Amino acid sequence: MACSASTVVRIAMQVPNAATKYDEKFDAFLEPVRHQRVVQAFFSLLSRIGEFSIIWHAIVWVRAIGSGHRAGQALAMSLLLGAESLIVNQGVKRLFKRSRPTTGGDERFNVRTPLTSSFPSGHASSAFFAATILCAWSPAGWAILWFGIGICVALSRVMVRLHHLSDILGGAIVGTALGIFAIAVVV
Repeated sequence: MACSASTVVRIAMQVPNAATKYDEKFDAFLEPVRHQRVVQAFFSLLSRIGEFSIIWHAIVWVRAIGSGHRAGQALAMSLLLGAESLIVNQGVKRLFKRSRPTTGGDERFNVRTPLTSSFPSGHASSAFFAATILCAWSPAGWAILWFGIGICVALSRVMVRLHHLSDILGGAIVGTALGIFAIAVVV
């Protein structure tokens, strides 16, 4: 039995709300460590360097030092990250309009107040987007580093209480899919 496009969209729109009890359990699991100053500093930093994909721009431009080919990759990545941000923040998020766990983040963390809705996480989407593309440009062993950084940046958003766990999972899926598409079409 085939599903219509409208049925798929309707089901997808229900996913964030269906995940609420798991989001709440994960948030409660993280709460005890949110009181530690080292955790606050570390996850505030991770959240900040994920803003505007700063970490990913820095990585690709540092990789480009001394290589014309990698400079071309860096330019392509910077342009692609801009496109990914527009798609996610001005497109996908407007479909869901999900509320954040807190409007400005947990007061124990030094983070910027976001202007967009919660689902999917833009930090997670850009992280997994960039990691996916970097894997296509790097030897296989580098995947652990690229996705390790991506996971840390994504988790920082739950730790600072600007996203639910399901937001970052949704962002990871969207970012990976967009990354695979970018590799196939553009890269």
